[in-house]
Amino acid sequence: MAATGWPGCAKSLKGVILDMCGVLYDSGEGDGVAIHGSVEAVKKLKASDLQLRFCTNETQASRETFVAKLQRLGFDISVSEVFSPAPAAVAVLKDRCLRPHLLVYDGLLPEFDSVDKTNPNCVVIGDATENFSYQNLNEAFRVLIGLEKPVLFSLGQGRYYKETDGLKLDVGVYMKALEYACDLKAEVIGKPSPTFFQSVLSDMGLQPHEALMIGDDLVNDVGGAQHCGMKGVQVRTGKYRPSDEKHPTVTADGTVDNLAQAVDMILNQRH
Repeated sequence: MAATGWPGCAKSLKGVILDMCGVLYDSGEGDGVAIHGSVEAVKKLKASDLQLRFCTNETQASRETFVAKLQRLGFDISVSEVFSPAPAAVAVLKDRCLRPHLLVYDGLLPEFDSVDKTNPNCVVIGDATENFSYQNLNEAFRVLIGLEKPVLFSLGQGRYYKETDGLKLDVGVYMKALEYACDLKAEVIGKPSPTFFQSVLSDMGLQPHEALMIGDDLVNDVGGAQHCGMKGVQVRTGKYRPSDEKHPTVTADGTVDNLAQAVDMILNQRH
């Protein structure tokens, strides 16, 4: 019988999904910095028989810009391997004939060029950083409160993330403010949405039990993956906090020091 725990489960794996910020690199000034050993770890996964995809809630740049940054940091990565919330949101908007009011980072706007934004009938918020001013939040609130059936999409629901100069508030904080003000529930596009994880699995042609998620966010990366039937491993880099290992509702299948250690453990099990 196949081992089901970590790292024994690695023997039967067919695919690995990696979070990006806090696992591959820490964002910050310029391109940010690669986390020690992560460039080599990605190379090892690519050289193995495992399928590899990258799954991020990054909403501060288009996928092309974001991938180019990672390539400059030394990562072997292409746009087709990266799943992020904005393209998924565009597909939902078009499918439901919705016209968004956008409260997002300026660098993300090109992702929505193909979407009609006149006379908005929904709001999309992402990690807008400095654009989360009172004026901009109030404008989004007014759009929502003026609709008979208000629809709010949030590109992820993170609480905070880590940059090289410290922790930063994430989109989930502002999502909650608009939910509270408008007495509604946002639709989350991105991790931990099961639909988002399923789209990655479908692209690999795998069942949940055949894939492993590695991330620094216990709730959205690990918990989200586990909720879909995948194994989830947390790295002690990025936004990891020691208290994560005593979390009341989410327990990682494994906790490792960094991506390099996780990949070595996976590949050792397969030899």
